[in-house]
Amino acid sequence: MKSLKWLAASLFILGNASTVQAAETATEDFSTRTYEIVNIDSALLGTSERFGFDSGLTFEYPDAVRGIFVTGNSAGGARFSSLVDLVGNTDLNAMVIDVKEDVGHLTYTPKADSPLADKGIGTSLIKDPHAMLKRMEQEQIYPIARVVVFKDTVLAEQHPELSFTTGGQLWTNGRGEAFVNPFMKEVWDYNVEVAIEAAKLGFKEIQFDYVRFPEGFERLGEQLDYSMGDYAESNLDPVQRRVEAVTDFVAYAKEKLEPYDVEVSVDIFGYAATLPEAPGIGQNFSKISENVDVISSMIYPSHWTSYFGIAKPDLEPYKLVAEYAKVENEVLSKLDEAPVSRPWLQDFTASYLGAGNYKRYGKAEVEAQIRALNEQGIDEFLLWNAGNSYSPGVDYTPE
Repeated sequence: MKSLKWLAASLFILGNASTVQAAETATEDFSTRTYEIVNIDSALLGTSERFGFDSGLTFEYPDAVRGIFVTGNSAGGARFSSLVDLVGNTDLNAMVIDVKEDVGHLTYTPKADSPLADKGIGTSLIKDPHAMLKRMEQEQIYPIARVVVFKDTVLAEQHPELSFTTGGQLWTNGRGEAFVNPFMKEVWDYNVEVAIEAAKLGFKEIQFDYVRFPEGFERLGEQLDYSMGDYAESNLDPVQRRVEAVTDFVAYAKEKLEPYDVEVSVDIFGYAATLPEAPGIGQNFSKISENVDVISSMIYPSHWTSYFGIAKPDLEPYKLVAEYAKVENEVLSKLDEAPVSRPWLQDFTASYLGAGNYKRYGKAEVEAQIRALNEQGIDEFLLWNAGNSYSPGVDYTPE
Protein backbone atom coordinates (compact mmCIF):
# COMPACT_ATOMS: atom_id res chain seq x y z
CA MET A 1 0.00 0.00 0.00
CA LYS A 2 1.56 3.27 -1.12
CA SER A 3 1.60 6.00 1.50
CA LEU A 4 1.09 9.72 1.17
CA LYS A 5 4.82 10.19 1.72
CA TRP A 6 5.54 7.90 -1.23
CA LEU A 7 3.29 10.00 -3.43
CA ALA A 8 5.01 13.21 -2.39
CA ALA A 9 8.42 11.77 -3.15
CA SER A 10 7.26 10.54 -6.54
CA LEU A 11 5.81 13.90 -7.49
CA PHE A 12 8.99 15.64 -6.44
CA ILE A 13 11.14 13.30 -8.50
CA LEU A 14 8.96 13.80 -11.56
CA GLY A 15 9.37 17.55 -11.16
CA ASN A 16 6.77 18.29 -13.83
CA ALA A 17 4.42 20.36 -11.68
CA SER A 18 5.29 23.49 -9.78
CA THR A 19 2.43 23.25 -7.34
CA VAL A 20 0.94 20.02 -6.02
CA GLN A 21 -0.97 18.65 -3.07
CA ALA A 22 -2.00 15.07 -2.35
CA ALA A 23 -5.56 14.74 -1.08
CA GLU A 24 -6.20 11.33 0.36
CA THR A 25 -9.41 9.36 0.55
CA ALA A 26 -9.55 5.91 2.08
CA THR A 27 -12.11 3.17 1.68
CA GLU A 28 -13.94 1.88 4.72
CA ASP A 29 -11.52 -1.02 5.21
CA PHE A 30 -8.50 1.27 4.85
CA SER A 31 -6.94 -1.08 2.32
CA THR A 32 -7.31 0.96 -0.86
CA ARG A 33 -6.35 4.56 -1.47
CA THR A 34 -7.00 7.00 -4.28
CA TYR A 35 -5.29 10.32 -4.77
CA GLU A 36 -6.22 13.65 -6.30
CA ILE A 37 -3.69 16.27 -7.38
CA VAL A 38 -4.61 19.89 -6.68
CA ASN A 39 -2.71 23.15 -6.45
CA ILE A 40 -0.78 24.23 -3.39
CA ASP A 41 2.43 26.09 -2.64
CA SER A 42 5.37 24.10 -4.03
CA ALA A 43 7.42 25.02 -0.95
CA LEU A 44 5.55 22.26 0.85
CA LEU A 45 7.37 19.65 -1.19
CA GLY A 46 11.06 20.36 -1.73
CA THR A 47 11.89 16.84 -0.56
CA SER A 48 9.83 13.90 0.60
CA GLU A 49 11.06 14.51 4.13
CA ARG A 50 9.80 18.09 4.10
CA PHE A 51 6.41 16.84 2.96
CA GLY A 52 6.07 14.82 6.17
CA PHE A 53 5.01 16.29 9.49
CA ASP A 54 7.68 18.34 11.27
CA SER A 55 7.43 18.79 15.04
CA GLY A 56 10.42 21.14 15.05
CA LEU A 57 12.49 18.59 16.99
CA THR A 58 15.09 16.28 15.50
CA PHE A 59 15.91 12.79 16.76
CA GLU A 60 17.92 10.05 15.14
CA TYR A 61 17.04 6.40 15.57
CA PRO A 62 19.87 4.92 17.68
CA ASP A 63 22.17 2.13 16.57
CA ALA A 64 19.89 -0.07 18.69
CA VAL A 65 17.29 1.17 21.15
CA ARG A 66 18.27 0.54 24.77
CA GLY A 67 15.64 2.24 26.87
CA ILE A 68 13.99 2.69 30.25
CA PHE A 69 10.40 3.27 31.32
CA VAL A 70 9.60 6.72 32.75
CA THR A 71 6.33 7.59 34.48
CA GLY A 72 4.61 10.95 34.12
CA ASN A 73 5.59 11.73 37.70
CA SER A 74 9.25 11.14 36.93
CA ALA A 75 9.16 12.87 33.55
CA GLY A 76 7.61 15.98 35.04
CA GLY A 77 9.46 16.00 38.34
CA ALA A 78 12.88 16.29 39.90
CA ARG A 79 13.77 12.69 39.05
CA PHE A 80 13.84 13.45 35.34
CA SER A 81 17.29 15.06 35.52
CA SER A 82 18.78 12.03 37.25
CA LEU A 83 17.26 9.73 34.62
CA VAL A 84 18.68 11.90 31.87
CA ASP A 85 22.06 11.61 33.58
CA LEU A 86 21.67 7.82 33.77
CA VAL A 87 21.09 7.63 30.04
CA GLY A 88 23.84 10.14 29.27
CA ASN A 89 26.43 8.34 31.37
CA THR A 90 25.73 4.84 30.05
CA ASP A 91 24.96 3.06 26.80
CA LEU A 92 21.25 3.63 27.31
CA ASN A 93 19.74 5.92 24.66
CA ALA A 94 15.94 5.95 24.92
CA MET A 95 13.02 6.64 27.24
CA VAL A 96 9.49 5.25 27.10
CA ILE A 97 7.42 8.01 28.69
CA ASP A 98 3.82 7.66 29.83
CA VAL A 99 1.58 9.90 27.73
CA LYS A 100 -1.70 8.12 28.41
CA GLU A 101 -1.30 6.06 31.55
CA ASP A 102 -2.98 2.98 32.95
CA VAL A 103 -6.05 4.68 34.40
CA GLY A 104 -6.72 6.66 31.23
CA HIS A 105 -5.38 10.12 32.05
CA LEU A 106 -2.95 12.08 29.94
CA THR A 107 0.20 13.01 31.83
CA TYR A 108 -0.01 16.59 30.57
CA THR A 109 -2.70 19.20 29.97
CA PRO A 110 -3.70 19.54 26.30
CA LYS A 111 -3.74 23.04 24.85
CA ALA A 112 -7.08 24.71 24.34
CA ASP A 113 -7.05 24.09 20.58
CA SER A 114 -6.37 20.38 21.00
CA PRO A 115 -9.20 17.95 20.16
CA LEU A 116 -8.35 16.30 23.48
CA ALA A 117 -8.90 19.47 25.52
CA ASP A 118 -12.58 18.79 26.23
CA LYS A 119 -12.14 15.13 27.18
CA GLY A 120 -11.40 15.82 30.83
CA ILE A 121 -8.36 13.55 30.87
CA GLY A 122 -5.47 15.99 31.20
CA THR A 123 -3.24 16.28 34.28
CA SER A 124 -0.32 18.50 35.19
CA LEU A 125 2.25 15.78 35.83
CA ILE A 126 4.34 17.00 32.89
CA LYS A 127 3.83 20.75 32.93
CA ASP A 128 5.77 21.48 29.75
CA PRO A 129 6.09 18.47 27.44
CA HIS A 130 7.84 20.56 24.78
CA ALA A 131 10.56 21.61 27.23
CA MET A 132 10.98 17.97 28.29
CA LEU A 133 11.34 16.82 24.69
CA LYS A 134 13.68 19.72 23.91
CA ARG A 135 15.94 18.51 26.71
CA MET A 136 15.83 15.02 25.24
CA GLU A 137 16.70 16.43 21.82
CA GLN A 138 19.74 18.18 23.29
CA GLU A 139 20.87 14.91 24.87
CA GLN A 140 19.76 12.86 21.84
CA ILE A 141 17.59 10.56 23.92
CA TYR A 142 15.15 8.78 21.62
CA PRO A 143 11.59 9.61 22.82
CA ILE A 144 8.89 6.91 22.84
CA ALA A 145 5.32 7.76 23.91
CA ARG A 146 3.54 5.02 25.84
CA VAL A 147 -0.20 5.05 25.15
CA VAL A 148 -2.28 2.60 27.18
CA VAL A 149 -5.21 1.66 24.95
CA PHE A 150 -7.96 -0.66 26.14
CA LYS A 151 -7.37 -0.52 29.90
CA ASP A 152 -9.04 2.83 30.54
CA THR A 153 -11.14 3.37 33.64
CA VAL A 154 -11.65 7.07 32.88
CA LEU A 155 -13.20 6.53 29.44
CA ALA A 156 -15.18 3.52 30.68
CA GLU A 157 -16.74 5.58 33.48
CA GLN A 158 -17.49 8.47 31.12
CA HIS A 159 -18.98 6.18 28.48
CA PRO A 160 -20.10 2.79 29.82
CA GLU A 161 -21.54 2.04 26.37
CA LEU A 162 -17.95 1.79 25.15
CA SER A 163 -17.05 -0.65 27.91
CA PHE A 164 -18.35 -3.85 29.51
CA THR A 165 -21.23 -3.92 31.96
CA THR A 166 -22.94 -6.46 34.19
CA GLY A 167 -26.40 -5.92 35.67
CA GLY A 168 -26.34 -2.39 34.31
CA GLN A 169 -23.17 -1.54 36.22
CA LEU A 170 -19.69 -0.98 34.84
CA TRP A 171 -17.59 -4.13 35.10
CA THR A 172 -14.18 -3.92 36.74
CA ASN A 173 -11.57 -6.59 37.34
CA GLY A 174 -10.27 -7.74 40.71
CA ARG A 175 -8.03 -4.67 40.93
CA GLY A 176 -10.89 -2.27 40.31
CA GLU A 177 -9.75 -1.51 36.76
CA ALA A 178 -12.12 -1.06 33.84
CA PHE A 179 -11.45 -1.81 30.19
CA VAL A 180 -12.99 -0.29 27.10
CA ASN A 181 -14.25 -2.43 24.25
CA PRO A 182 -11.81 -3.27 21.42
CA PHE A 183 -14.76 -3.97 19.11
CA MET A 184 -15.73 -0.28 19.17
CA LYS A 185 -14.15 1.96 16.54
CA GLU A 186 -14.98 5.01 18.64
CA VAL A 187 -12.43 3.66 21.12
CA TRP A 188 -9.90 3.18 18.32
CA ASP A 189 -10.27 6.79 17.16
CA TYR A 190 -10.01 8.12 20.71
CA ASN A 191 -6.65 6.44 21.22
CA VAL A 192 -5.37 7.27 17.76
CA GLU A 193 -6.08 10.94 18.51
CA VAL A 194 -3.92 10.67 21.62
CA ALA A 195 -1.17 9.05 19.55
CA ILE A 196 -1.34 11.73 16.87
CA GLU A 197 -1.01 14.47 19.47
CA ALA A 198 2.02 12.69 20.95
CA ALA A 199 3.57 12.64 17.48
CA LYS A 200 2.84 16.34 17.07
CA LEU A 201 4.53 17.03 20.39
CA GLY A 202 7.70 15.49 18.98
CA PHE A 203 7.75 11.86 20.09
CA LYS A 204 9.37 9.69 17.43
CA GLU A 205 7.63 6.47 18.33
CA ILE A 206 4.20 5.55 19.62
CA GLN A 207 4.13 2.47 21.83
CA PHE A 208 0.67 1.04 22.36
CA ASP A 209 0.19 -0.96 25.55
CA TYR A 210 -2.76 -3.02 26.79
CA VAL A 211 -3.78 -3.75 23.22
CA ARG A 212 -6.07 -6.54 24.31
CA PHE A 213 -9.27 -7.65 25.95
CA PRO A 214 -9.33 -8.10 29.74
CA GLU A 215 -7.59 -11.19 31.04
CA GLY A 216 -9.91 -14.18 31.29
CA PHE A 217 -12.30 -12.85 28.66
CA GLU A 218 -12.83 -16.37 27.31
CA ARG A 219 -14.94 -16.84 30.46
CA LEU A 220 -16.06 -13.26 31.09
CA GLY A 221 -17.36 -12.73 27.59
CA GLU A 222 -20.43 -14.85 28.26
CA GLN A 223 -21.23 -13.00 31.48
CA LEU A 224 -20.84 -9.38 30.38
CA ASP A 225 -22.96 -7.07 28.27
CA TYR A 226 -21.20 -5.24 25.46
CA SER A 227 -21.50 -4.31 21.80
CA MET A 228 -19.63 -6.07 19.03
CA GLY A 229 -19.99 -3.06 16.76
CA ASP A 230 -19.13 -3.90 13.16
CA TYR A 231 -17.98 -7.35 14.27
CA ALA A 232 -21.51 -8.44 15.19
CA GLU A 233 -22.03 -9.87 11.71
CA SER A 234 -18.71 -11.74 11.65
CA ASN A 235 -18.80 -15.45 10.88
CA LEU A 236 -15.68 -16.04 12.98
CA ASP A 237 -15.77 -17.86 16.31
CA PRO A 238 -15.48 -15.72 19.47
CA VAL A 239 -11.72 -16.23 19.78
CA GLN A 240 -11.03 -15.19 16.21
CA ARG A 241 -13.37 -12.21 16.46
CA ARG A 242 -11.28 -10.91 19.35
CA VAL A 243 -8.07 -11.56 17.44
CA GLU A 244 -9.49 -9.77 14.41
CA ALA A 245 -10.55 -6.71 16.44
CA VAL A 246 -7.19 -6.33 18.17
CA THR A 247 -5.24 -6.88 14.95
CA ASP A 248 -7.46 -4.47 13.02
CA PHE A 249 -6.93 -1.75 15.62
CA VAL A 250 -3.15 -2.05 15.28
CA ALA A 251 -3.31 -1.89 11.49
CA TYR A 252 -5.72 1.06 11.63
CA ALA A 253 -3.57 2.99 14.10
CA LYS A 254 -0.42 2.45 12.06
CA GLU A 255 -2.16 3.68 8.91
CA LYS A 256 -3.48 6.79 10.65
CA LEU A 257 -0.01 7.61 12.00
CA GLU A 258 1.79 7.32 8.67
CA PRO A 259 1.70 11.07 7.89
CA TYR A 260 3.45 11.85 11.19
CA ASP A 261 6.71 10.03 10.48
CA VAL A 262 6.72 7.96 13.67
CA GLU A 263 7.52 4.35 14.40
CA VAL A 264 4.69 2.25 15.80
CA SER A 265 5.28 -0.40 18.44
CA VAL A 266 3.06 -2.66 20.51
CA ASP A 267 3.62 -4.29 23.89
CA ILE A 268 2.46 -7.90 24.04
CA PHE A 269 2.48 -10.71 26.56
CA GLY A 270 5.56 -12.86 26.12
CA TYR A 271 3.58 -16.08 26.20
CA ALA A 272 1.63 -14.92 23.11
CA ALA A 273 4.66 -15.82 20.99
CA THR A 274 4.55 -19.39 22.28
CA LEU A 275 0.90 -19.99 21.31
CA PRO A 276 -1.15 -19.76 18.09
CA GLU A 277 -2.92 -16.94 19.95
CA ALA A 278 -3.84 -15.92 23.46
CA PRO A 279 -7.50 -17.02 23.26
CA GLY A 280 -9.07 -14.77 25.87
CA ILE A 281 -7.34 -11.46 25.23
CA GLY A 282 -7.23 -11.53 21.42
CA GLN A 283 -3.47 -11.21 20.96
CA ASN A 284 -1.99 -13.09 18.02
CA PHE A 285 1.75 -12.46 18.06
CA SER A 286 2.32 -12.99 14.32
CA LYS A 287 -0.66 -10.93 13.17
CA ILE A 288 0.21 -8.00 15.41
CA SER A 289 3.86 -8.23 14.34
CA GLU A 290 2.85 -7.92 10.70
CA ASN A 291 1.36 -4.49 11.39
CA VAL A 292 4.03 -2.75 13.49
CA ASP A 293 7.56 -1.47 13.19
CA VAL A 294 8.58 -2.82 16.59
CA ILE A 295 7.23 -5.65 18.76
CA SER A 296 7.95 -5.50 22.48
CA SER A 297 7.23 -8.72 24.31
CA MET A 298 7.05 -8.41 28.08
CA ILE A 299 9.32 -11.28 29.11
CA TYR A 300 10.05 -10.48 32.75
CA PRO A 301 11.22 -13.77 34.30
CA SER A 302 8.94 -13.15 37.29
CA HIS A 303 5.86 -13.23 35.06
CA TRP A 304 6.29 -16.83 33.94
CA THR A 305 5.22 -19.92 35.81
CA SER A 306 7.02 -23.19 35.08
CA TYR A 307 7.88 -22.66 31.40
CA PHE A 308 10.58 -23.79 28.96
CA GLY A 309 11.37 -26.53 31.46
CA ILE A 310 12.35 -23.93 34.08
CA ALA A 311 10.65 -24.61 37.40
CA LYS A 312 11.25 -21.16 38.91
CA PRO A 313 11.91 -18.70 36.07
CA ASP A 314 12.62 -15.68 38.29
CA LEU A 315 15.68 -17.50 39.63
CA GLU A 316 17.11 -18.07 36.14
CA PRO A 317 16.88 -14.80 34.17
CA TYR A 318 19.50 -15.75 31.58
CA LYS A 319 17.95 -19.09 30.73
CA LEU A 320 14.39 -17.79 30.63
CA VAL A 321 15.23 -14.95 28.26
CA ALA A 322 17.43 -17.14 26.06
CA GLU A 323 14.75 -19.80 25.68
CA TYR A 324 12.08 -17.20 24.95
CA ALA A 325 14.26 -15.49 22.34
CA LYS A 326 14.73 -18.77 20.46
CA VAL A 327 10.96 -19.19 20.20
CA GLU A 328 10.36 -15.59 19.14
CA ASN A 329 13.09 -15.74 16.50
CA GLU A 330 11.46 -18.82 15.02
CA VAL A 331 8.05 -17.15 14.86
CA LEU A 332 9.35 -13.90 13.36
CA SER A 333 11.45 -15.77 10.78
CA LYS A 334 8.23 -16.96 9.15
CA LEU A 335 6.97 -13.43 8.45
CA ASP A 336 7.59 -11.73 5.11
CA GLU A 337 8.51 -8.48 6.86
CA ALA A 338 9.36 -8.97 10.52
CA PRO A 339 9.37 -5.98 12.88
CA VAL A 340 12.28 -5.08 15.11
CA SER A 341 12.25 -7.17 18.29
CA ARG A 342 12.67 -5.04 21.40
CA PRO A 343 11.61 -7.00 24.51
CA TRP A 344 10.83 -5.59 27.92
CA LEU A 345 13.29 -6.89 30.54
CA GLN A 346 13.03 -7.01 34.32
CA ASP A 347 14.86 -4.52 36.53
CA PHE A 348 12.80 -5.03 39.70
CA THR A 349 12.60 -7.59 42.47
CA ALA A 350 9.46 -9.73 42.52
CA SER A 351 9.30 -10.41 46.25
CA TYR A 352 5.56 -11.01 45.90
CA LEU A 353 6.43 -14.46 44.51
CA GLY A 354 7.37 -15.58 48.01
CA ALA A 355 10.50 -16.99 49.58
CA GLY A 356 12.38 -19.43 47.40
CA ASN A 357 10.64 -18.30 44.21
CA TYR A 358 12.38 -15.00 43.57
CA LYS A 359 15.77 -13.37 43.77
CA ARG A 360 16.86 -9.80 44.23
CA TYR A 361 17.50 -8.24 40.82
CA GLY A 362 20.46 -5.95 40.25
CA LYS A 363 23.44 -5.52 37.95
CA ALA A 364 24.12 -9.23 37.36
CA GLU A 365 20.50 -10.17 36.65
CA VAL A 366 19.91 -7.28 34.26
CA GLU A 367 23.13 -7.98 32.37
CA ALA A 368 22.24 -11.68 32.17
CA GLN A 369 18.97 -10.87 30.40
CA ILE A 370 20.64 -8.47 27.97
CA ARG A 371 23.38 -10.99 27.20
CA ALA A 372 20.79 -13.71 26.57
CA LEU A 373 19.09 -11.49 23.99
CA ASN A 374 22.36 -10.47 22.35
CA GLU A 375 23.44 -14.09 21.96
CA GLN A 376 20.21 -14.78 20.08
CA GLY A 377 20.74 -11.81 17.76
CA ILE A 378 18.40 -9.36 19.52
CA ASP A 379 20.15 -6.06 20.19
CA GLU A 380 17.29 -3.87 21.39
CA PHE A 381 15.59 -3.90 24.79
CA LEU A 382 13.61 -1.87 27.29
CA LEU A 383 13.91 -2.01 31.08
CA TRP A 384 10.86 -1.94 33.33
CA ASN A 385 10.87 -0.64 36.86
CA ALA A 386 7.54 0.86 37.91
CA GLY A 387 9.25 3.27 40.30
CA ASN A 388 11.94 4.18 37.75
CA SER A 389 14.69 3.15 40.17
CA TYR A 390 17.16 1.33 37.94
CA SER A 391 20.04 -0.88 39.07
CA PRO A 392 23.38 0.95 39.32
CA GLY A 393 26.54 -0.08 37.54
CA VAL A 394 24.91 -2.08 34.76
CA ASP A 395 26.81 -2.63 31.52
CA TYR A 396 24.06 -2.23 28.96
CA THR A 397 26.17 -3.59 26.12
CA PRO A 398 27.75 -6.68 27.71
CA GLU A 399 29.86 -8.88 25.47
